[in-house]
Amino acid sequence: MSLVPILLRSLVRLVWSLMQRPAASVTTILYYSDLLPRDTNLERLVRTELLHHQNHLFRFVINMLRCFWKWEMI
Repeated sequence: MSLVPILLRSLVRLVWSLMQRPAASVTTILYYSDLLPRDTNLERLVRTELLHHQNHLFRFVINMLRCFWKWEMI
């Protein structure tokens, strides 16, 4: 099976979530990449359903931010 349908589906999910709920999507990305503090007020905006196991690009963005942030801290 080719990776194109998998990545295309994931790209559509990422763009759709950013268009539909931009604040919740950005907050979820920043929260799980450890760039936001663990706060109960922010946890209301975090959507765990965006971390679906087939949402590969969403997880990729989170992991890239996590890597770059830790790289700058060194």
